[in-house]
Amino acid sequence: MMIGLLGPEGTFSEKATKKWNDRAELSYYDDIFDVAKAVAAREVDCGIIPIENSLEGSVGMTLDALLRFISDETKIIGEIVIPIKHCLLMKGDITDIKVILSHPQALAQCQQFIKNHFGDIDIQMTASTAHAAQLTSKSKEMAAIASEESADKYGLKVVLRDVQGQKENYTRFIVLGGPTPEPTGKDKTSIIVYLRKDRPGALYEILGEFASKNINLTKIESRPTKKALGDYLFYIDLEGHIADKKVQEALNMVEKKAGVLKVLGSYPRAV
Repeated sequence: MMIGLLGPEGTFSEKATKKWNDRAELSYYDDIFDVAKAVAAREVDCGIIPIENSLEGSVGMTLDALLRFISDETKIIGEIVIPIKHCLLMKGDITDIKVILSHPQALAQCQQFIKNHFGDIDIQMTASTAHAAQLTSKSKEMAAIASEESADKYGLKVVLRDVQGQKENYTRFIVLGGPTPEPTGKDKTSIIVYLRKDRPGALYEILGEFASKNINLTKIESRPTKKALGDYLFYIDLEGHIADKKVQEALNMVEKKAGVLKVLGSYPRAV
């Protein structure tokens, strides 16, 4: 099996991928969109990308990729949750640091640490935490916020550990591929809903369909359609499988009331 993921080697995506399947061949991509596109194009058997962090919320690029690349052949087929422990990595001494590099999510998770220890130091964003470590290995004036595994991979020193804002820090990753897994009894279904007509009570009517079937919603989030100000898509996670009768009935009713209903996938819950 070939799995696509965010590279280079040493990313948290790699850690999640090895938790999912530690025997698969890995194919590294520059960004989340490239991973999703590779799955849709059948360049890889499946792809693993981050979707949500317990401190900073959803990954916008992943939500956009789901809207664009999910199809009848490409669905969410699984999820993985891993703990995230960020470290400050460098090649030189801490007094040499002139710039700190990392992925935007990691920088946001560690913003209080950066402010307390480095004030208004120059910050640069990278495509991944491992990419930050890779760049840092080339200069003593750089420091990276990345995993301890990245330090080993790129020959860096771990100066400080657990530099994220909270000790309890987790990221949920999703697995893109196919076909849809069989029901396990402990499943989750993810959908996108678009309300074509903005009217009072429209969203309430949609959510009411799930409540009437006693279906628990584990997440609901709005995201701009990028077509007009105030125009939103709703990303919803609910308990149950698309094969469950009550889930089918609820989705059939939602489809009648919504402008667009896109089923992203049904898959076993990680937790």
